[in-house]
Amino acid sequence: MSLRIRSPKDFGAGLLYAGIGLTAILMAWDFGMGSASRMGPGYFPTALGTLLLLIGIASLVRSFLSDGAPIGAIAWKAAALVTAGTVLFGLLLRPAGLVPALVALILVSASASVRFRFQWRAGLLMLALIAFCALVFVKGLGMPVPLLGHWFGG
Repeated sequence: MSLRIRSPKDFGAGLLYAGIGLTAILMAWDFGMGSASRMGPGYFPTALGTLLLLIGIASLVRSFLSDGAPIGAIAWKAAALVTAGTVLFGLLLRPAGLVPALVALILVSASASVRFRFQWRAGLLMLALIAFCALVFVKGLGMPVPLLGHWFGG
């Protein structure tokens, strides 16, 4: 019996998940693990990396056991826009603040969809998401991130 990839999509996804998981584990290797009740800086990345690695292995095994669709065309424009939105968020977070960085992230990433149309309901949902993020990360978790950065007098 020879091994043959029967589901290229599962195989590709498995490689991606396993690779990211293994990278996270290796990057967190030198950090202190701590315990479940007193987590160290390496605990969460290692736990998440292990989970991703297991999902990747399961997907790789599945790719040999069940038939699946081939990998289709890569949506380069969408991938570039989502990546650009994430990079823009990182670049804007300190000088502009959380609120403008989130606006840029949401609008640039959403424009990756061919069905994206900015309507008033989408604007309200964006404002609700930004308010939720501000409450959770700045107020709830106490992250030292300004809502409005020095570009806006914050």
